[in-house]
Amino acid sequence: CLGFQMAVIEYARNVCQLESANSSEIDPDSSEAVIDILPEQKKIEGLGGNMRLGGQDVDITSGTFASELFGGESRIRMRFRHRYEVDPKYIEMLTKAGLVFSGRHPVHPIMQILELPKDVHPYFIGTQAHPCLTSRPLRPQPMFTGLVAAAMRCRAGQYASESDSDSQNADASHRP
Repeated sequence: CLGFQMAVIEYARNVCQLESANSSEIDPDSSEAVIDILPEQKKIEGLGGNMRLGGQDVDITSGTFASELFGGESRIRMRFRHRYEVDPKYIEMLTKAGLVFSGRHPVHPIMQILELPKDVHPYFIGTQAHPCLTSRPLRPQPMFTGLVAAAMRCRAGQYASESDSDSQNADASHRP
């Protein structure tokens, strides 16, 4: 979940030009807390009371990379353990700037999966969930198999620019 949150902060700072974007967990006095406890959770007291724990449904947006990874499923179940979320007031700004929130809570404005389109990055996807908790040796979680597949495509030069692939092909012809 922290990787997802840091990706949102980085995107807000460097793409949306919110130089002071941060998480209220890291900087409680941040003027642009793009990652925060949801407003309705702030009233909950007691350690863990406002934490999202366990299995939760996630609606997947059709036509996204997440949809592809999860076999076109419109709803999946993932396991969570976090309390900080994307502040809903920043969702529209981040989306207009090109960040894709491809997995969301079915009812509440809680973003669960983010991605960049494949034409921007070969494999940029993050989640608030912990996919390691549902991955099994003979049934790995799709986000892991997707990462391995993207790495294999990169190694094969499928993401290189045309001029890069020409030089790679020339180099390959000189290898024993």
